[in-house]
Amino acid sequence: MQSIWHSTGRGEWSIRVNLSIVIPAYNEERLLPATLSAVDRARTVLTARGWDSEVIVCNNNSTDRTALVAQEAGARVVFEPVNQIGRARNTGAAAATGEWIVFIDADSEPSPGLFEDMANAIASGRVLAGGSTLRTEPLSPWYSAFAFLWCTWSRLARHMAGSFIFVETRAFREIGGFSNTLFAAEELELSSKLKRMARQEGKRVVILHRHPLLTSSRKAHLYSFRETIVFLIKATFRPKKILSDRDACALWYDGRR
Repeated sequence: MQSIWHSTGRGEWSIRVNLSIVIPAYNEERLLPATLSAVDRARTVLTARGWDSEVIVCNNNSTDRTALVAQEAGARVVFEPVNQIGRARNTGAAAATGEWIVFIDADSEPSPGLFEDMANAIASGRVLAGGSTLRTEPLSPWYSAFAFLWCTWSRLARHMAGSFIFVETRAFREIGGFSNTLFAAEELELSSKLKRMARQEGKRVVILHRHPLLTSSRKAHLYSFRETIVFLIKATFRPKKILSDRDACALWYDGRR
């Protein structure tokens, strides 16, 4: 489907867009219901504009009730057998019918305000893709400091957090989507590719910040400071080796929930 312009009846014209909201999910039966409820509330902003949207959950080889939870909530469910975040997002995106795709992690809750800012960015016609800053409940000083540094760097470098990305479908497919060789940090590579494309097309990649995405802080509870720091150090000095090794990216794949 293509974006179309329609009359408001007051001598004005506004753009109408169709969006596909893609949620990758691996054993997320506990947090997925809150995410889907938040997405439904946020979608009212799109409906008020006359925009269409769909919700696609990619069941990434879950062994719990993730698929059933998604179906009961009215989402369309697709299956990806290889347990890999980027691959799950790609599989969900392959089923998307919208001219814009919105990726949201299964442990994150977007607000109507965030969707409103996203819709304004899309309607401007000057944005190719975008992300959002993040917020969590109060945590330990080290984790809060890390979250602050990430949000600051994200805005300065315009690198999108994988938990919330919106992108023109055409652009996403032209660059080949998320890497199928990376098990972590795949959103950073995607951001770099989209920024280059945006410059070529005279558009922008933006990081929204007025209504940060509420995202789970479970990694701070499930993994110690030492585990997190060891991974970051290894990934900094040997990124290609570490990020392309599923076992080395245990913070995402060891099954802790």
